[in-house]
Amino acid sequence: MSPPNGQWIYGPWLDFLVGCGAWSAPLLAIATWMTPSHTHSWTVAFYFLAILFNYPHFMATIYRAYHTRAEFEKYKLVTLHVTLLMVLTGVLLHTFHWLLPWVFTLYICWSPWHYTGQNYGLLMMFVRRGGASMTPTERRSIRIAFIAAYLMLLASFETGGSADPLVLSLGIPAKFTLPARLILGAVFAVATFIGFRRLIWRSSWAAMAAPLTLALTQFLWFVLPTLLELHAAYQIPQTRYSSGILAVLHSAQYLWITSYYQQREARAAGQPRWRMATYFLTLIAGGIALFIPGPWLVSRLFHFDFTTSFLIFTAIVNIHHFILDGQIWKLRDSRISALLIDRANSATAQSSSEERTRNSTAPAASARWFGSRFLSPAALRVSLLALLFLWGGIDQVHFALGTDEGNLPALRQAALLNPYDSMLQARIAQAEAKDGRKPEALAALTRAVEVNPYNAGLQHALARAFIQNGLYPEAYERYAKMLVIFPRDANALVNYGLLAARVGHADIAIDSWEKAQQVDPDQPNPHLYLAEALDQKGDVARAALHWEAFLRFADAHPDDPAAAAAQQISARIQLADDEARLGNAAAASQEYSKAIALAQRASDAKLESLALVHYADLQEKSGDLKSAASSYQRGLALDEKAEDPGSASFDWFNYGQFLRRHGLPDELVYACFLRAEGLMVGTSGNEVETVKSIRRQVESQLGRKAAAVKTNLPVMLARATELPTGSF
Repeated sequence: MSPPNGQWIYGPWLDFLVGCGAWSAPLLAIATWMTPSHTHSWTVAFYFLAILFNYPHFMATIYRAYHTRAEFEKYKLVTLHVTLLMVLTGVLLHTFHWLLPWVFTLYICWSPWHYTGQNYGLLMMFVRRGGASMTPTERRSIRIAFIAAYLMLLASFETGGSADPLVLSLGIPAKFTLPARLILGAVFAVATFIGFRRLIWRSSWAAMAAPLTLALTQFLWFVLPTLLELHAAYQIPQTRYSSGILAVLHSAQYLWITSYYQQREARAAGQPRWRMATYFLTLIAGGIALFIPGPWLVSRLFHFDFTTSFLIFTAIVNIHHFILDGQIWKLRDSRISALLIDRANSATAQSSSEERTRNSTAPAASARWFGSRFLSPAALRVSLLALLFLWGGIDQVHFALGTDEGNLPALRQAALLNPYDSMLQARIAQAEAKDGRKPEALAALTRAVEVNPYNAGLQHALARAFIQNGLYPEAYERYAKMLVIFPRDANALVNYGLLAARVGHADIAIDSWEKAQQVDPDQPNPHLYLAEALDQKGDVARAALHWEAFLRFADAHPDDPAAAAAQQISARIQLADDEARLGNAAAASQEYSKAIALAQRASDAKLESLALVHYADLQEKSGDLKSAASSYQRGLALDEKAEDPGSASFDWFNYGQFLRRHGLPDELVYACFLRAEGLMVGTSGNEVETVKSIRRQVESQLGRKAAAVKTNLPVMLARATELPTGSF
């Protein structure tokens, strides 16, 4: 069976490429794997495509629903009431910033569903234009396949955390979504096969070429990206994917079908003056009016962040479009069906459609009256169009200049057009810093935060810039202000605590770290900082709890950078010290042993020596002098390998004190003190004076023997470190 002549909309090639999405594969490949060297050029080109395709496709829906009173009244729930609700939502989003991620996430997750609905509707249209009829089972199978493809992509969106602060994610672990996505992929394949198997047999491959291409498009848009993610750990970026090249492909597809519909409707209504060029010019101008003037006016008049306002308008216009579009495009509507299906045997339906279209355009006199009343002079209409196109051009220039990262002159020119753009100011700060102008970079970051204080990333960047410039009080004050807006930002709480400790507010530091630990129990750093601070305060019992919490984290996350071997060894040594102070000798001994073993595996001679010397102190207090002597001697041997004079000097001094306490020859004690003092050459402080004072005491006791020890110091040191354990 061959398809009837009325199968195509504009012709096979255009219908296949645009309407059926056959150009998706090459365009998606270009957009996904565009080389970094062309990133800015591609970004500017894509933004220009928004003027030509994205924005007009929204205006096409507005045109369709509002250009006659009959259409307006027919969809009044959306054209009036939902529209007013969207306007109110836009006002609320500009007032209550915490609402934006919820609305923006709705837009991002709804977009693929909207694209799915359009692909499914066009597939059904082409099936009927091809002269075929689908059974309920076939129709249901195709629908299930398309829904499965969408859910497959949505599951990828909700896997893990979101990297975009404006996009919320359920954060479902991959171990749960992986089998779900595989099952959904299988459902897509099986349901598509069931839907087309008998349909192709009853009609022909030629008649099903367009519907099959749309099924392939659905696969390329939703199933393939998920399969690539599963195979190569390629993360699907929610914002870019929903509002990027896929939006351009969808918009071109939408303009392709709606232009055909409007052309047929105009002819059916007897409007010979209707022109395709005029229609598209109207859509482009209207699209500019929908997206561009609003953010510019809000930004310039109210000093509101331009980027945030643009995102608000984008989300609101899209959501309104999704709702309105779902109402006005239904193939079960006889008038829409008559104009789109266009089968050869539908003359009756066509006549009925034309009659209803004429009736629907009767009230259009009111629309023409409105135009004649307010927009009658041709000069006024031309001026309005010129203003919108000029505004669109300025916006394009602003975007091109403002996204040219590293090009400081271009960024500054963009700031002259609109200084109330936080992302632009952040790019200026990066460019200034790259050129070595730190004060200017700091000033640009400050302007960015002033424009948009609700951007946590900018707040952190400004605080870090203060720290890098040595402005610690300013950084401390910045984090204090940031925590008023983001009281549950764990990183801000941690950094605020560090700065509080630095400026001498220990209690504020501890309180901040405790809040950070409550907000994010899985973050290890608050436990480390709390343990150290509590040790300094003498609250050993609480400090031990935090050392233990950190070590539990390290055991559970061995690959985490915070759980590096050196940090684990230090934590175990300090936990052992706390256990020793609390009188838990057995627990302390166990922790020292673990620290020593871990240091050996990590080949960290310095920390192994430190653990041995601390362990020796515990062994001595426990009465095990032989083991204590052995630990001291092993530690001193490791100091030679570590080549750390500071640590070695303290170890020699402590070993000398150990020998002195237990009645070993004063010559050996004196040799240890001489070695400790020699390693401290070039340093100053109380420790040096303490070593010198005690060395003098022993030297006085030795009298003339002291000179002989100095002369034979290497020999005496060797004797001291080779003392048999039986000497104790």
